[in-house]
Amino acid sequence: MKKDQLVIGGKALSSRFFLGTGRYPNPYVQNQAIEASGAEVLTFAIRRVNLDEPEDDSILQHLQERPFTFLPNTSGASTAEEAVRIARMARASGLSDWIKVEISANAQTLLPDPIETLKATEQLVQEGFTVLPYTSDDPILCKRLEEAGAAAVMPGGAPIGTGLGILNPYNIGLVVESADVPIIVDAGLGSAQDVVQAMELGVDGILMNTPVARAKDPVRMARAMKLAIEAGRESYLAGRIDKRRYASASSEYEHLIVK
Repeated sequence: MKKDQLVIGGKALSSRFFLGTGRYPNPYVQNQAIEASGAEVLTFAIRRVNLDEPEDDSILQHLQERPFTFLPNTSGASTAEEAVRIARMARASGLSDWIKVEISANAQTLLPDPIETLKATEQLVQEGFTVLPYTSDDPILCKRLEEAGAAAVMPGGAPIGTGLGILNPYNIGLVVESADVPIIVDAGLGSAQDVVQAMELGVDGILMNTPVARAKDPVRMARAMKLAIEAGRESYLAGRIDKRRYASASSEYEHLIVK
């Protein structure tokens, strides 16, 4: 069987779970949850990190026991110019040349600004960043971001932190169907059921923070989400049966003789 591997920006990943580092009750629980998740890619808001001394930062200093790929994000930016400036600062500090473009113009919904997100993606790709833009589940926009050079595209299942799950599975399916880069569902999921549904639609991975960090037991939830990603991926690759309107017996009755 061909190895099912996720590759982004030329880097092969064994885990399809991208995990956020904010909102945990304390650093110990954060580290335990990260360990339980098996995640290799960790994301955090650049504005929360001390870029003058990143090796001593209160967030990052707890993450040095094993190697991770850091995916800093531009949360808080409302324009492409702001996002590009934040990304440049992160790279200059030595954090990473991976960047999650996150631009929101509405504080209530935190929905991504499509025009500014596309502009920032185009600019950062030109500057050599490995760009993973957070966007809406619009299939056309997702394709435009791919064409702009995004290493992966990250449509939201629902608005950030809502836990509403996949609001439009049809759109997510269309995004996957037309994509030639990995698709990572980012935002809006709340449970292992949501994760399995997303993975069965054919997405390549899941990024989440709040559903794990704010669970009653973040460590157990991290483990549950990891297993849900694995189960959903296996189910997708296995190929589900077609849906039928009427019952279909599992035994072949025509071969049975009834007396």
